[in-house]
Amino acid sequence: MDRGEVIEFQRASQLLKLLGDKTRLTMMKLLQTHDCCVCEFVAIFNMSQPAVSQHLRKLRDIELVKEERKGQWIFYSINTEHEDYPFIQSILAYLPEQDESIAALETQGLRIICE
Repeated sequence: MDRGEVIEFQRASQLLKLLGDKTRLTMMKLLQTHDCCVCEFVAIFNMSQPAVSQHLRKLRDIELVKEERKGQWIFYSINTEHEDYPFIQSILAYLPEQDESIAALETQGLRIICE
């Protein structure tokens, strides 16, 4: 984030509160490098589809994530065009990579690949 860019305290507080949830923070880290479907998040977090969808809805409501339909699947990705993405990216940079979660899905045959 360029030092010339500042984020208002109210906005920073809203974003940090949203990302203060471990599941949503982990989702954002996963989405930094991988597009994911709800069912993949269900397997990764071992939680119900409605619970995963609620987390994604909160991220989608402030447009931190976007969705794209591919056939019967809806894939989520991080919105790199979001005005606060540099702020989010700076936070995610301090977190460990989550590639092992994706690799585990692939090993279990649960990774959805749409071409």
